[in-house]
Amino acid sequence: MGINDWIMQNEVPIRLGFFFGILLLIALWELVAPRRALTVSKALRWSNNLGLVFFNSFLLRLLFPAAAVGMALFASEQGWGIFNYLEVPFWLAVVASVIVMDFIIYLQHVMVHAVPLLWRLHRVHHADLDYDVTTGTRFHPIEIILSMLIKFATIIVLGPPVVAVVIFEVILNGLAMFNHGNIRLPLGLDRMLRRLIVTPDMHRVHHSVEDDEANSNFGFNLSLWDRLFGTYRDQPRAGHQGMTIGIHKFRTPAEASRFDGLLLMPFRGRVTDYAINRRQWGNGEETHD
Repeated sequence: MGINDWIMQNEVPIRLGFFFGILLLIALWELVAPRRALTVSKALRWSNNLGLVFFNSFLLRLLFPAAAVGMALFASEQGWGIFNYLEVPFWLAVVASVIVMDFIIYLQHVMVHAVPLLWRLHRVHHADLDYDVTTGTRFHPIEIILSMLIKFATIIVLGPPVVAVVIFEVILNGLAMFNHGNIRLPLGLDRMLRRLIVTPDMHRVHHSVEDDEANSNFGFNLSLWDRLFGTYRDQPRAGHQGMTIGIHKFRTPAEASRFDGLLLMPFRGRVTDYAINRRQWGNGEETHD
């Protein structure tokens, strides 16, 4: 049995094992050393946030049974993509593929803040009134489908090794839960880690209710992209204890936490105002419609 066949047979248990293992680890860490006091019932938020995760997973498997790994195998068999044309060392193709796919995720994240229709979808992620490990898994189903289609396009152009796609997916899911964790890191460790990866304190700024802070720190994995493209912000103005999490439009648990409300959120309100096109940030005005 070849490595690609083995990966295709074991991709689901590999990803599920890492997902539930990291989810449990961060959840326990949040209990032992929380960064902030939660403001909404954890039972309400977790049941609905994780319910959305399971619904999205079912929907993706229904629409794309082989997912991104299957697309990588198909591209390899067809000889599509840069790394299927160029003869480069396998390890280099794996490392470069993971880095390039992470850059695409950064660009995608900026895009869903910049395009009004896409912001409608993405505000489901930002509307969470608290910030913990389940926030990192909470996305609208249409955004999840769009993200998968962008991955497919990236894989067709890039031609990454199948193992690189599995590594990327595991890292993406794992670090998304880590940097959304309501966990306290020693300040020195945080400063050291954020030179390479996105830490919880770094990404929490992105979930501020203030628009200029929400339009910073777009990275999920590598912190390089925010520093390189000028979207890096070190700390929130009000500090991590004083900052307000969420968006202006949805401020009650019924609006921001219930499963039906999350599914309907993109279809509520106007689309004329959205986060990234505001010219006067930080003035307390409502900017998320």
